[in-house]
Amino acid sequence: MMCPRQAIISVSDKIGVVDLARFLTGMGCRIISTGGTATLLRENGIETTRVSDITGFPEILGGRVKTLHPAVYGGLLADRQDPAHMATLTDLGITPMDMVVVNLYPFVEAVASGGDAVENIDIGGVSLIRAAAKNHRDVAVLTSPDQYPPVIRELKETGGLSRETLGRLAVEGFAHTSAYDASIRAHFAEAVGTHTRPGSEATGPGQDHDQQDYDRDFPPVLTLAYRRLRRLRYGENPHQRAALYVEAGYAGRDVITADQLGGQTLSYNNMLDFSGALNIVREFQDPTAVLIKHNNPCGVASADTIAHAYRNGLECDPMSAFGGIIALNREVDPETAGLIRSSFKEGVIAPAFHPDALSLLTRKKRMILLRVDMTAAGGRPRFTQIGGGLLMQDPNLHTLSRESLRVVSDRAPHEDEVDSMLFAWRVVKHIRSNAMLLVRGHSTVGIGAGQMSRVDSTIIACRKAGERARGAVLASDAFIPFPDSVDVAARAGVIAIIQTGGSIRDGEVLERANRHGISMVHTGARNFKH
Repeated sequence: MMCPRQAIISVSDKIGVVDLARFLTGMGCRIISTGGTATLLRENGIETTRVSDITGFPEILGGRVKTLHPAVYGGLLADRQDPAHMATLTDLGITPMDMVVVNLYPFVEAVASGGDAVENIDIGGVSLIRAAAKNHRDVAVLTSPDQYPPVIRELKETGGLSRETLGRLAVEGFAHTSAYDASIRAHFAEAVGTHTRPGSEATGPGQDHDQQDYDRDFPPVLTLAYRRLRRLRYGENPHQRAALYVEAGYAGRDVITADQLGGQTLSYNNMLDFSGALNIVREFQDPTAVLIKHNNPCGVASADTIAHAYRNGLECDPMSAFGGIIALNREVDPETAGLIRSSFKEGVIAPAFHPDALSLLTRKKRMILLRVDMTAAGGRPRFTQIGGGLLMQDPNLHTLSRESLRVVSDRAPHEDEVDSMLFAWRVVKHIRSNAMLLVRGHSTVGIGAGQMSRVDSTIIACRKAGERARGAVLASDAFIPFPDSVDVAARAGVIAIIQTGGSIRDGEVLERANRHGISMVHTGARNFKH
């Protein structure tokens, strides 16, 4: 058991520190402190020794150097079981340090509010934490106010801290400094343009990348740090535990930072579906509604009003939309709330809720209501975990313009067909591959997703659409490898197809489209989503 007799306390987050210091002094522990922490403790009647009294040096360089001194680090790093170490401390008049209570400069918050990034990089605090954690057999390191109550409780009950507690605190200390370093790296990576290129043009296989840019965006050693934000209701299944983590330094606007206005605790699947729905709805400027189930859209529509958009999106596949997630890019008004409330939906995410709409929807006690800024999230990298590692890639930010479409069929598409093609291309990249999507106007009418063969996805999309397939546009997330999908689409009444092109059978596929009088355009870009 370790009973602290001397502790150094220097914190940015001062929650609970007065109570902790008062408890420590009550059990005979000497408190050493710096700057604002020392002032706060003295104002609350707690006897405090300043670090400068221990080191014999004042704080210098505007506070950049306060604790970096052998009188501090000798007391932290001395091995209590090594007679030579302890003899050195005695010869130099250094008293061992038993506890470090430090949390670091709020780098992320300071930079977000316009502070100087360089001046908010903590040096001494990180060094104190690492020194204490290294010598954790004899030194306790506390880096969060959440740790104070259990430490106080253990000291009260047993008179000391166990080896297990000291080890756990050390692990959390190393995690604290690791996350801090990761947030600093993320800030400076963004500052030099890492992962911020728009990526609007397709990159073909084998395209050369500048090695310096590649190493900047995909560093040889990848350091990630995430802080647990909250527990989730459960994982993919109720027998699986789950939690939500936020990236160190992340200050964006997304599902993880959304305000929950009502409903039950979020689950793992809820988070995936809300995130997927938000990614789709952010593609559009016009009033747009997205209905998603099991991380695949089952209806997407843009219209003149958000209520009209929701109604059109729901008509695509109301059976699949049952119990799903809704994303809207406009305030939820009373009319739209009434439509949503008429059938079971798990949740809604939107930029705002009219008070009357909120009152109506919160009557559904379990319905999750999230409010989030709809500003596009930008070009952050995407990660997928695999056994023993991570896959990392640029986000799919590819977009199309009218001018970039290449008409390959005998019949050129009409202007309204091109409008539908561009709408469909924005949606199809969010559908699990192989993806085939039917669109009329600015509304999806049939979605075929996640099939191993493209013709099966086409069959599903046409079956879902029924008569609404007549006069529709078909979007394929990659090239169409065989004419069979074109035949299925033609029998359903499809009049135009947008696809990647580039298959060795492009000629056969195009010949079949011309035979059916279908207009076809190639994009030259693929939109797979595995």
